Amino acid sequence: MALMDFIRKQFIDVIQWTEEGDGTLAWRFPMAGMEIQYGASLTVRESQMAVFVNEGQVADVFGPGMYKLTTQTIPVLTYLRNWDKLFESPFKSDVYFFSTRQQVDQRWGTPQPITIRDKDFGAVRLRAFGNYSYSVADPKLFHTKISGTRERYTVGDLDGQLRGLILQHLSDAIAQSGVPFLDLAANQIEFARALEKELAPAMEAIGLRLEGMTVQNVSLPEELQKLLDQRIGMGMVGNDMGRFMQYQTAQSIPEFAKAAGQGGGGIAGDAMGLGAGVAMGQVLAQNLQKGLQGGEAQQAVPPAAAAAAVRPEDVMATLEKLGELKAKGILTQEEFDAKKAELLKKLV
Repeated sequence: MALMDFIRKQFIDVIQWTEEGDGTLAWRFPMAGMEIQYGASLTVRESQMAVFVNEGQVADVFGPGMYKLTTQTIPVLTYLRNWDKLFESPFKSDVYFFSTRQQVDQRWGTPQPITIRDKDFGAVRLRAFGNYSYSVADPKLFHTKISGTRERYTVGDLDGQLRGLILQHLSDAIAQSGVPFLDLAANQIEFARALEKELAPAMEAIGLRLEGMTVQNVSLPEELQKLLDQRIGMGMVGNDMGRFMQYQTAQSIPEFAKAAGQGGGGIAGDAMGLGAGVAMGQVLAQNLQKGLQGGEAQQAVPPAAAAAAVRPEDVMATLEKLGELKAKGILTQEEFDAKKAELLKKLV
């Protein structure tokens, strides 16, 4: 009788999983040499699914509920022998549980800037980061493609793969959206939608469902951010050449101060450089403003005085500066040509 009791204990009659909240996606029910008793109870809780694997092949998938493992619940059992014998159970198979709840606050980001093609700036290198959430939607597909026969498969095991998948589709998402960088940075919700649309099919292919995607920040490398700041400053100045020169003077003052400090040394040298920058900027701005004034201003200034006010060397220096801005992408070709024409008219 003791032998009978021992043998009976080798049969498993209750199969269930209580998730411990450790980020487990897939968990194999421990058999340890035991066999599942015919008519055993399988309990699948909400936010779970179970997969019955027989001889290496998925035989059935169970959603939330309680099941009696018989030939009625698993038709494949009818092909197994000895299921009706007392001590020879047919369940020499595996049962895998899968967590279908959302895995939230998963982080993604660009470890290095990525290069994209932009309508306004041409080639742009940008950084971005945010978070996303997903869940196991097709446990059979996830089992065959990802988790396999491992005893436990966790969120951490999948993290690197999903991050790489996001970065792989990031450039395509931006290109498909057709949104310029400036609008992209200002409308992160639209960016997230484009990325989600591009990424969802790739995650479905491995049995996952992308539940949500957010973009928390989009930025440029420091050197490109400086050029963007100059472009924004030019936009604020508009076509007012006097204000343009004042803006350029303000940008040049630190360089003048630095150069003077290196030459003369000390606080006096810095002050001299700062004063020289301010004085030079004021002279250029005043001369250029006088040269660009039309109508009543031209009538008020005698021809000889007007010729003296706009010197050819000042105009050439300004054209060179404008050429540098065009080369950096701050001015468009059309803006450069328009300002060049205005300046050359003053020399006639």
